[in-house]
Amino acid sequence: MTTGEFNSTLLGMKPKLMRFAMSLTHDREKAPDLVQDTYLKALTSRNNFVDFTNLKAWVFTIMKNTFINNYRRSVREHYIIDYTQDLYYINLPHDKGFISPESQFSENEIWKFIDSLDEEFRVPFRMVLAGYKYKEISEELGLKIGTVKSRIFLSRQKLMAHLKDYSG
Repeated sequence: MTTGEFNSTLLGMKPKLMRFAMSLTHDREKAPDLVQDTYLKALTSRNNFVDFTNLKAWVFTIMKNTFINNYRRSVREHYIIDYTQDLYYINLPHDKGFISPESQFSENEIWKFIDSLDEEFRVPFRMVLAGYKYKEISEELGLKIGTVKSRIFLSRQKLMAHLKDYSG
């Protein structure tokens, strides 16, 4: 396939590439960017395309891989490494923004309620909030994993019931 045929066929795929990009991104603004990235990668990797094979499948694979790589990159950018014990990864917002006195009071009330839970519920619940996995909590407290899950579930239920009744 000549370069002209390759370029012409590639440009003819634009409507299909846009539909595929929309199905991946679900965003009208990001889809054209994904198509443009795909075009760029397809054109720069033209010498990797094997003649008499499926160009459409090759280009769609480039788009899918580009989308996956961009998604993974965006997820990594939102993670902060906590250099405390065991190097846990925590997903924290970069900026909490303005905290109103009312929201600060509500947060304090939530923590007071959590602290008022019986120890058997409070400890696993605080550990899961701190980022521990169920298995780690189970091993740390010497409990079966089902017991840990049950206690965390019940703690959440109690907290939701408390918040439902909470009027400020």
